Amino acid sequence: MENELAHLSINEEEEDAILIPIDPNREKEGEFFQLVGCFLTASMIHFFAMKSTMANLWHPVRGVRIRDLGERRFLFQFFHPMDMDRVLKGSPWTFNNHLLILYKLKVGEDPLQVPLVFTPFWVQIHEVPIGLYSENLAMQMGNFLGNFLGNFMEYDVSNLGKENTNFMRIKVQID
Repeated sequence: MENELAHLSINEEEEDAILIPIDPNREKEGEFFQLVGCFLTASMIHFFAMKSTMANLWHPVRGVRIRDLGERRFLFQFFHPMDMDRVLKGSPWTFNNHLLILYKLKVGEDPLQVPLVFTPFWVQIHEVPIGLYSENLAMQMGNFLGNFLGNFMEYDVSNLGKENTNFMRIKVQID
């Protein structure tokens, strides 16, 4: 067998293609637990420092693979949906005081073509009378701020009704 492999060569005349079927279960294997991101900065990002810092910050259970796509974009591939969801839920993230804008890729999307313009922020609403703290008010304030600043995403239920808390937290997506 070793002798046969030693004389193996590919000629231009041999044009038989090998078709490799796409496995529909690849998404379950982490293929599409992917985020694409860019940093809001005019300066260059030191890739290896960013890669190490973000992996340490996120500390994903199943790991993360980070690739430099060029054009100031980075691909973050997770191997479990819980890890990716935790990163998205913890947004916004920064590296060296530069905001990281993330986008959750869908199957078939080109990471170099998706718009990276929206990012979530937590907004605090102060001076709300204690008796008015409710989920209904949080939703109303979130929708109002969402229409004014961007899109309303969620409110912090755990912050409602705390004794030493004098503000509401609303998450909005800002352009």
